Amino acid sequence: MTTREVWITGIGLVSNLGEGIEPHLAALAGEARAKVDSESFAPYAVHPVVPLEWDRQIPKKADQRQMEPWQRLGVYAAGLALADAGVKEDRELLGRMHLIVAAGGGERDYAVDGQILSGLPKSPAPGAFLNERLMSDLRPTLFLAQLSNLLAGNISIVHGVTGASRTFMGEEQAGVDAVRIAAERIAADQGDIFLVGGAYNAERPDVLLIYEMGGFLWKNGFVPVWDRPAAGGGFIPGSGAAFLVFEARDHAEKRGARPIAVLRGVAADQVRRGPGATERSLTALWRSIADGFSDEAGAVFSGASGVAGLTEEERSALAALAPDAAVYATNELFGNMLEAQFPAGLALAAAALGRSVVAEAVVTSVGHVRGEGLAFLGKA
Repeated sequence: MTTREVWITGIGLVSNLGEGIEPHLAALAGEARAKVDSESFAPYAVHPVVPLEWDRQIPKKADQRQMEPWQRLGVYAAGLALADAGVKEDRELLGRMHLIVAAGGGERDYAVDGQILSGLPKSPAPGAFLNERLMSDLRPTLFLAQLSNLLAGNISIVHGVTGASRTFMGEEQAGVDAVRIAAERIAADQGDIFLVGGAYNAERPDVLLIYEMGGFLWKNGFVPVWDRPAAGGGFIPGSGAAFLVFEARDHAEKRGARPIAVLRGVAADQVRRGPGATERSLTALWRSIADGFSDEAGAVFSGASGVAGLTEEERSALAALAPDAAVYATNELFGNMLEAQFPAGLALAAAALGRSVVAEAVVTSVGHVRGEGLAFLGKA
């Protein structure tokens, strides 16, 4: 079995904190605070993404107009990662770069929704009215299960990344599997360089409605993640995107690239949730890839959501596995970016390693409904 060392050679990150690694490392050091909007969607809070100069990464206005906000965020972060890796202008390399994206199913057209809901009660033939409006008013794109592929398509169009492409759906776990598959393919000599990541737009009434119906949203202003379960639990959604360039060591060295961090392992699980199941899952994942972690010099970048039950179990597992490690809750910095949460945590951990803020890092993900994941990173 071939095993190649996986390097992280590029990071692209945007959130409520800003763009690039500098504002995120500043927040990690306590020099900046997360921005929370508690008014636009009251009583629900969101972490709104900072205003971005789209032209810097998406030069054509026509491209910008045809993308939904989450797609623009993803394409923008992808451009940052490619530039950081020093490959943005290398057309030959971009042409064989693989792309793995974690994405949701697209956004609602609220104007059309409103017109249809207003017109249905007044129509003498509601069924015919609904069919007619759906056929004539909705954009002629793809059905919802395929809208997730549009992010990968737009990255290919704007940035010229035209190697093999794969998209994962499935909230937090989609991000875990995007990272895991990319790392495993490089290790198995099934590709030399990958662009991996995801994007999420939290500033949408439709997703807030969905998560509130499930009882997952936190409604009491900003409270630290670890303190939320005692008051019922819940997460604050966050808008943003994260992409990383993964590269085989031999490939990176050949082109003179230096690593930001080394991805030593990624593991995933999907247990049947019940008392103790999450704690047991994280413990098993940790022991499978991160048993050599030095908690005195390392840090844990936890994706804990704040949802009751799961959050306490993760904290208990971390206390047993790494009692002396610094633990950062990424949800307190940029909220829960769902599909992009694990790539964002990985990006932040890699940046901290690259700047020698920490010597080793573990990144965790416990999905608010399902899915567990863990990554182990070290310095080059």
